[in-house]
Amino acid sequence: MLMIKTKTLLFLVCVLGFFSTNLLAQEVVIELGPDEIGLNETFSIKVTISNDKIKSYDEFPDILGFQKQGISQSSSMNIINGQVSSTNSIIQYYKPTRKGEFTLDRFSVKINGNNYSSAGKKISVIDPRSSQRQGVFDPFDDLFGRSTREEPEFIEIEDDAFFASSVDKSEVFVGEGFNVSLAFYMSETNQAPFQFYEPGRQLDDILKKMKPSKAWEENFNITNIQPERVTLNGKNWIKYKVYEASFFPFSDGEITIPPIAWEMIKYKVAKNPTFFGSNRLEDFKTFYSSAKTVKVKPLPQHPLRNEVSVGIFQLRENISQLEVQTGEGFTYNFSISGEGNINSISAPRTRQIHKLNTYDPNVRQQINRGMGKIRGVKEYNYYLTINEPGEIKLADHFEWIYFNPVLAKYDTLRPKAVVSVKGESKVNQAISKQRLGGIYDLIEVESNKLSYQRYKYYFSLFINLLLVGSVILLAVLIMKRSNG
Repeated sequence: MLMIKTKTLLFLVCVLGFFSTNLLAQEVVIELGPDEIGLNETFSIKVTISNDKIKSYDEFPDILGFQKQGISQSSSMNIINGQVSSTNSIIQYYKPTRKGEFTLDRFSVKINGNNYSSAGKKISVIDPRSSQRQGVFDPFDDLFGRSTREEPEFIEIEDDAFFASSVDKSEVFVGEGFNVSLAFYMSETNQAPFQFYEPGRQLDDILKKMKPSKAWEENFNITNIQPERVTLNGKNWIKYKVYEASFFPFSDGEITIPPIAWEMIKYKVAKNPTFFGSNRLEDFKTFYSSAKTVKVKPLPQHPLRNEVSVGIFQLRENISQLEVQTGEGFTYNFSISGEGNINSISAPRTRQIHKLNTYDPNVRQQINRGMGKIRGVKEYNYYLTINEPGEIKLADHFEWIYFNPVLAKYDTLRPKAVVSVKGESKVNQAISKQRLGGIYDLIEVESNKLSYQRYKYYFSLFINLLLVGSVILLAVLIMKRSNG
């Protein structure tokens, strides 16, 4: 019995210890800077989390009359009686822009997915003070016997990086695709620390201004920014591609990719690094790409130039059987594969011949985006029947016309399959199954009387009216003569 009570007590102690640890891990404190600062000093908002790391955080609030100066992080660890505790802090710095009384309104900041709020405060900005700040407390001063804390000095390291837009062609035909990519480049010898700053939001804003209005876009949908080693002008660079797409213009003229601004987080580093506190300060740098222009040429004259696809294509055909009986159905697959705007590919042109019946095809397409190209295949799967024996060349029935931009000329894809048809002719049987239209459609609604009978009625009526008129005219003449 005593043993059971002891085990129960130990279990309760462990449970209480577990919950107390969780409560400790969730402790978050928001510290605001002093009520009064000099015009040459900085105000700060510091968020400290105990026994946990700061994995994510949202933007800190803006303060009227202040300018954000960057973010730094710090961490500390204590070991007391074998118990380890730690704190991690993130600090947003603000520089006053003028003297006066300012208000930091109530705000909340999201840390590790949870919102934490602060009541805010009033801040008074006075004349600049001397560099020796008063009343600043550093918890490490007493620990190491220091009476004052020296403000860290951060310096900016010269970077070897740039942001660029690139196009793979300077001149295309209407409907011909060209590739556009946006990338950030850092040399392998670059020492300045960088970090991407909200690339998704920046791209949304950029694409609203950059996308051509008269072109079809095939987006490569880059979801993860991956480093890629490239060589430019004999120098090694690390390339971070943030956007890639192919555009297919609808009309001739010029398409301009405007200069693009891209913002990166660039850290300033401490001039005299210390073991405690932050040794770098978050800052921002904006890079600008140069404009690019692509000339779009009209297609040569052709009756179908406003309808044809533009690209490099081949025909892949597949047929279920090359020997069939008259009236027997079979399938034929007309597939167009290659490089170009796969979405714009239309069905092949067909010639209707009485020997062959064609039904609307099933359509399937596949598009592959990679290596700066748009490739794919579009399949048209037909169900056919042939009613006359003999050899039928499908090239007499199907054709697909397109424009080849490499050769700068129109070309036609035609099938090579020849179908051998055996059996008796079923042309008349096929005609009887079809809707004949024309005069046949009037059989059910028209009168079955001979047409000349109807014409005879109208003729007799006309003669009778003519006789009546003659009699009346004769009577009038006789009366005039009698009176005379």
